[in-house]
Amino acid sequence: MTDYPAHVEAEAARLVELVSGADPGTPVPTCPGWTLAELITHVGTTHRWVIHILRDRVQERIWSRQVPNGLPEGASGDPAWLARGAAELVATLRATDPATRVWSWGGDQSAAYWARRMAFELLVHRADAELALGADPAIPAATALDGIEELLGNLPHAVWVARRLAELDAEGATIHLHATDTPPAAKDLPEGTGEWTVIQGAAGTVAWTRGHTKADTAVRGPARDLLLMLYGRRFAPTLTVVGDRSFLDRWLAKAAF
Repeated sequence: MTDYPAHVEAEAARLVELVSGADPGTPVPTCPGWTLAELITHVGTTHRWVIHILRDRVQERIWSRQVPNGLPEGASGDPAWLARGAAELVATLRATDPATRVWSWGGDQSAAYWARRMAFELLVHRADAELALGADPAIPAATALDGIEELLGNLPHAVWVARRLAELDAEGATIHLHATDTPPAAKDLPEGTGEWTVIQGAAGTVAWTRGHTKADTAVRGPARDLLLMLYGRRFAPTLTVVGDRSFLDRWLAKAAF
């Protein structure tokens, strides 16, 4: 099993390193309207929300705004505040049995869900900070493949995404994703990982399958760039599109987290 708390720890350390000494007012283009200060506050608040869910064994939906983040009203977090919350999150994840039943907004109602979710929440926001500061995000292929699987697994449960996708009126449309750098044996990943087909259902719902199939639109490229594309962070020149590019662009705009 992947040690997701270790991923959380490493990604948090990298993010703290990036934002330490950086101008907190630096715009974050991949999160329109945000600055680095707002990015830090969002990530640190999310950490404290998940700590509360795990420690209190929360069984019903709770919003992050309902959990105190330790900041004065209207104040932004700083790198030290971010680091303290991340360390507490890692400790809480390690101290909690992954099988512990807790509420989540995904399909898996367990502590294990939050370990994986927080690993990729941090990875994507670390990439946001790097892109804001002019750095090129490095994401190992195996990690990016797992991130794509995690995102696709969450999409059917993301009701706010479904509402936006419903506006496309595209029931039955398909998008095929093909990672061109899949390791021969990607550790801890299901067989067939590296190619996926996303199927648009009724009322904006989404389903997906692994493996090679024909689709209305296909995208090929490195797993890292497919992951950042799906999150709406950037469309890298390494990606090749076959089929209806205009639909792909509209779908990505609606589906981005």
